[in-house]
Amino acid sequence: MPLERVSRSFIDVIMSFQSNPLNDDLVALKNETAIARSIRNIVFTNPGEKFFQPNFGSRISESLFENLDDISALTIQDEIEDSIRKYEPRVSLIDVTVNPNFDANQFDVVISYRIIGSEVQAQQLEFVLQPTR
Repeated sequence: MPLERVSRSFIDVIMSFQSNPLNDDLVALKNETAIARSIRNIVFTNPGEKFFQPNFGSRISESLFENLDDISALTIQDEIEDSIRKYEPRVSLIDVTVNPNFDANQFDVVISYRIIGSEVQAQQLEFVLQPTR
């Protein structure tokens, strides 16, 4: 059984690199927001997009142009679970749900997770996956 890390806080830089008007520092994301952004980045990054880490990310974009059905949803769900377990050691994954939305031609995704070493409640991240070029 893996050891759990004990952490006090997490800080990340916002992707737009906005500066704080009061102190001219970069705006930071903290704790739950930083981890949610990290999970989102893992899911939406294709392997090969991150310099010096060619395997980082998930291959969900390959499944978005397949038929919109339960099999594609299961493939996407498995890829999201594998990617988060592999690249985000700060969370313990509870559940990933991917539902095909036939009317909107999209997949509705809900990711539930706990932050390791933190006393906050289980977190939930929701987003939509659509085929775009």
